[in-house]
Amino acid sequence: MAQGVLQPVVQGAIYPSLAGKKIIVSGGGSGIGEGIVEGFVRQGAAVAFVDVQDQPSEALVARMADAAIPPVYAHCDVTDCADYEARITDLISRLGGCDVLVNNAANDDRHEIADVTPEYWDDRMGVNLKHQFFAAKTVAPAMRAAGGGSIINLGSISWHLGLESLTIYQTAKAAIEGLTRSLARELGRDNIRVNAIIPGNVQTPRQMKWYSPEGEAEIVAAQCLDGRIQPVDIAAMALFLASDDARFCTAHNYWVDAGWR
Repeated sequence: MAQGVLQPVVQGAIYPSLAGKKIIVSGGGSGIGEGIVEGFVRQGAAVAFVDVQDQPSEALVARMADAAIPPVYAHCDVTDCADYEARITDLISRLGGCDVLVNNAANDDRHEIADVTPEYWDDRMGVNLKHQFFAAKTVAPAMRAAGGGSIINLGSISWHLGLESLTIYQTAKAAIEGLTRSLARELGRDNIRVNAIIPGNVQTPRQMKWYSPEGEAEIVAAQCLDGRIQPVDIAAMALFLASDDARFCTAHNYWVDAGWR
């Protein structure tokens, strides 16, 4: 099986409870985020997403223009929390509420400990962790008013494996699991569920720049299952966690990693 070739995916489930739901996704213009945006749009949900990459984001909107409810894109740097909170507030107004928040935006640039400065630390925490809390804080009142909601945080398998050259990224991703449990406890009585998805190595254009065909083969060899995880596989878990089928799922991590250890 060629490791650099995208694997075919069977038709996914349809969740009637997601039709018409208002969804906000960060980092939705490419990679995993793009798969999540497309997945919710195909469920008939009203989706708004933010990103800093205009070209792929606008291309995604154009590609989904014929959907029952086309997605809405807003340029936003999630590390500017004041601007991001204002942007989310505007998107809530445009959508008429927020039922689901997917905290996906992240950056896994490689780095060495000796090169990390206080400024780099703050920037990496901003793009990988801080925005998840402030986005949740911003959408909580709208979810509370609607009678509940679902917040889905994207973590990472990387810190569980202790991968090299990712110390600050892995620190942030480890904290997301603690944030998830804390938010689930704080918001649960308002019927707001909070969960984390822990992806394995997902075959996206960005990830492909880090791995040679030999490196990909090593990943597959370490998995329990053959094949390469696709963005649609992560989206499938997000759709389930957002749906009424997951109404008693909260405060936990859901792994989509093909058994990578």
